[in-house]
Amino acid sequence: MIYTAGIDIGSTYVKSLILSEDGQLVGRALIRTGFKLGEAAEKALQVALTQANLHQDDIAYIATTGYGRFQVPFRNVNITDLTASARGARFLFPKTNTILDVGGQTMKATRLDDHGKVKSFRLNDKCAAGTGAFLEKTAHYMGFNTEEIGPLAVTSKEPVPISGVCAVFAESEVINCLSQGSAPADIMQGAIISLTDRAVQLMKRVQMEPEFTLVGGILRFESMVRVIREKIGANVNVPQGDLVQFTSALGAALLARQRLQKINQQNAVPA
Repeated sequence: MIYTAGIDIGSTYVKSLILSEDGQLVGRALIRTGFKLGEAAEKALQVALTQANLHQDDIAYIATTGYGRFQVPFRNVNITDLTASARGARFLFPKTNTILDVGGQTMKATRLDDHGKVKSFRLNDKCAAGTGAFLEKTAHYMGFNTEEIGPLAVTSKEPVPISGVCAVFAESEVINCLSQGSAPADIMQGAIISLTDRAVQLMKRVQMEPEFTLVGGILRFESMVRVIREKIGANVNVPQGDLVQFTSALGAALLARQRLQKINQQNAVPA
């Protein structure tokens, strides 16, 4: 059996995924990125290998993606995160035409052509208010951790409007809302709605077309998925469980398999 691996080195987490030649996901891992990107990528791969009961020598080809994709010395190829997420999304949902990817430090909207290639894309401004960090900061100001964002937001009864102009100013806005007696759940849902407004604007700028696929760590919060669905007035695809965070790593592993197949064909000796 031939195996390939995709490693997505994001600003917050490193995601590693191992794919068999018949398209089975045999191992995956998610760890905090930290400051030593290469070491984090190696650790994530080792965890995925252990889960798959494999050794690194069993991996025929490794592709990296994400902002830290150049910092992995044992890679065979590096791939842009736009290309990787496009391949992963189309693998999971073949009719995908528009992708929204919301991570800890970035937000990207991408429209694909008929062949699954990136046709147009837009990125958030260089401000945390347009990323998952905005939600994390809002939660931390109120004494909650990142994993509590989803459960907290779904209990909201009356969301509080949050301007979301700048994450730096979010603290004073949150403090002001708390002092006026607003419930933390309503403030959290207000922040999600603010972030969603920015996401939908990005999707409009790429001239979004159905089907829509949502990926990235922040899209694991059901309340945000629900708001996006309501704002665009259409159904959306969301990978099941934690796979929503592994879509780019999956795409990288798929592209690694494709690259390996081409190399093997080129090296084949004619009969």
